[in-house]
Amino acid sequence: MTRLSEFAPAKINLSLHVGPPKENGRHNLISLVAFSDVDTADVITAEPASHFSLAVDGPYADQSGPAKDNLVLKAARAMNDALDGNAPQLAFRLIKNLPCAAGIGGGSADAGAALRLIVRAHGGENVQAMAETIAPLIGGDVLACFRSLPGLMTGEGETYDPVLSVPRIPALLVNPGTPCPTGPVFAAYDDVAPGAVPDHPPLPDNRTALRAFLSWLRDNTENSLETPAMSKHPEITRALAALQAVPGARLIRMSGSGATCFALFDTMDAAEAAGASLSAQRSDWWVKATMLGAGR
Repeated sequence: MTRLSEFAPAKINLSLHVGPPKENGRHNLISLVAFSDVDTADVITAEPASHFSLAVDGPYADQSGPAKDNLVLKAARAMNDALDGNAPQLAFRLIKNLPCAAGIGGGSADAGAALRLIVRAHGGENVQAMAETIAPLIGGDVLACFRSLPGLMTGEGETYDPVLSVPRIPALLVNPGTPCPTGPVFAAYDDVAPGAVPDHPPLPDNRTALRAFLSWLRDNTENSLETPAMSKHPEITRALAALQAVPGARLIRMSGSGATCFALFDTMDAAEAAGASLSAQRSDWWVKATMLGAGR
């Protein structure tokens, strides 16, 4: 086997409807998810080795924590256990381009990419299905990130159905540089959580024109965690306000549990122009224009 590589694109929650806490402390949810292009992604490579290992590099390597605790190795070990110790032993190298604790599934995307690498390296039948079974046990977003296609996430994230009606969407992603761990945001949400998952209307059956899709998304969906996250992190309020001020934005929202926020546009030119303007104003923020859709 030669060196293999996979992109781990940013996961964007176009919608996120969250229910009340369950007895296990987790939440049922309904979330429409899309992925950035590979221009906004971590990169992970793997080559044969005597044992699993991980080296982390890139602009956000320091934020990613100890390599031994990384979800890449957790995913590799879980697959090895499922394969009765017969998973190919790989040396992983992760280029961490996405900010951590940012609501864009960076760690989950890395784990999903690692699972894809193991599937490719192992070959054989049923390994893909095995990875899809293992993915939700690693983290709530990992199955979505393993597939890296637009889809609807339900349950606690263990169910993920591809959605072909989602068009390609020009987007601007903005992170104000504030780590936003999931736990405190969910705790704040639990104080005001409804009795059930907020209604999420069925998606259009066929691929919808972009502007009509964005109108449907704006008028029918939300991110349940946006207000609780803003109460914990005023920087999110500032990021959303900055996006409100850019011309041409059709929808502005926070992704996941924050702190990354996004604006959706009619054209990529408009998204790139907004990104250039915002980067000039806030050079300390992570600002990326990208096309949302299938991440790989």
